[in-house]
Amino acid sequence: MANLTTKELSALEDQIGQEQALVKKYQAMSKMSTDTTISDSLNRFAQQHQQHVTTLTSFLN
Repeated sequence: MANLTTKELSALEDQIGQEQALVKKYQAMSKMSTDTTISDSLNRFAQQHQQHVTTLTSFLN
């Protein structure tokens, strides 16, 4: 694990949780949409936030 302070680790964990919540929300909204353009955009947003999760998680190694 990286040498993070307790405060930094807590902030990082909070941010990862926020990003994961956004991924789930965008995926759910995409499934509810009947417009393919909107659905595709929401899926792209979900993918971008999943990449943020991956990037932030890499700081824990």
